[in-house]
Amino acid sequence: MTTPSTSRDAHRPAGSAEDRAAVWSALLDIYAGFTAGDRERIDRRIHPEATIWDSAAPELLFGRADLDRIRAERPVGPDAPVVTGIHASDEVIDIWDDTALARYSLRVDFAPAADGTVQPSEHIRNTAVARRFPEGWLVVHNHEDVLA
Repeated sequence: MTTPSTSRDAHRPAGSAEDRAAVWSALLDIYAGFTAGDRERIDRRIHPEATIWDSAAPELLFGRADLDRIRAERPVGPDAPVVTGIHASDEVIDIWDDTALARYSLRVDFAPAADGTVQPSEHIRNTAVARRFPEGWLVVHNHEDVLA
């Protein structure tokens, strides 16, 4: 039996630093697309048949059609929450050949509501599975949990 390491990556089959950076860059691009309101940018990083556990939906989403349905159900207008920033951190990424497993934290910040109410930041625990395709790393499964 070995003693647990203080480094979270000491016993990980992490793959190359270049591949880990490329996966992390692809994931960060999704959030940059979200804050820019650029759905096409987001969708370029998600496989069209990806499965998703979205924090806003109780059921597993299958592919772009389900994702678009959930997107259409999100609140809009002056009473809708306005995201002012998404901050991804604490990534742990393992890569086996053309498959990557990324675990990381998100903090989502919001603008005050129209009535001045301040919405606290959301903290989300996220796991993404990505595959390497000719166009780059694409998310094929995503699971997010909003933490209390």
